[in-house]
Amino acid sequence: MEKTTLSFLRSELLRTGEYHTAVDHRPAERRRPGAWPTFWFSLMVARVFPMCAVWEALHLLRPENWAEFCFSTITVAEKYGMNVHIEGWRERQAYSGPVMYLCNHMSTYETIVLPPLLMTYTPLSFVAKASLAHLPALEKAAAHMGMIGVGRKNPKADLMLMYDVGCQRVQRGDSILIFPQGTRQEVFSRKQFSSIGAKLAEKAGIPVVPIAVDTRCMPTRKSGFLKRFFKDFGPVDTSRDIRIAAGPVIPCGKARDLHEASFNWIADKLDSWGIPVDKEK
Repeated sequence: MEKTTLSFLRSELLRTGEYHTAVDHRPAERRRPGAWPTFWFSLMVARVFPMCAVWEALHLLRPENWAEFCFSTITVAEKYGMNVHIEGWRERQAYSGPVMYLCNHMSTYETIVLPPLLMTYTPLSFVAKASLAHLPALEKAAAHMGMIGVGRKNPKADLMLMYDVGCQRVQRGDSILIFPQGTRQEVFSRKQFSSIGAKLAEKAGIPVVPIAVDTRCMPTRKSGFLKRFFKDFGPVDTSRDIRIAAGPVIPCGKARDLHEASFNWIADKLDSWGIPVDKEK
């Protein structure tokens, strides 16, 4: 069985705007769900964090090896027999400047898998809750790789921080990734879809690219003793495939229009995949 590489995936995105797991890049049969597959899959995904922390401590962490660490989560999924479908990136390729990516949030998986894909086009900064970086080395690694940390207790202060830091990052050529839902949600709801990313896009004068992801293969753990320690790594469902779709490049305009257009595109795409959507205002 051949192994997908980051360079190959990026070449496919630039050539066709799509990537789909090849037959010879995954086993003929999917790994059966269970405690052991969940443990190993979760371990292979979670190891990205300590690897980044160690490489940062050794002063060896660079954007490209960070991207390789994150990309390994795709090869793990394919090794378990899951297909990875990435589509809709032709329009993004045609636009050469930085953009604001607004993405739905289902699991920890997309926070790791998206950066190496998005770095195909421009350098990347991303907005995440500051508490993700608990360890000093991991905090330094996250900052080094472009994290803009927000506390989520003071929305006004978070917005001002994002205005200041976000605009600086855009000026140096970075695109920015934001999950407007804030926390992982099974239902994509308009009420939970913050306009903070659209406001930053208007302030920075950049277009928006909505992204829809289906990462139900790695749900959040809902109950049980393990929830306290492994909430981010629920039972892995190897019967599900991973989907990542990019929407149109929405020209910079008023924040409310960017917000509405992004929500509508993501909602329609998720609905077509059979994912629950609540469009009520």
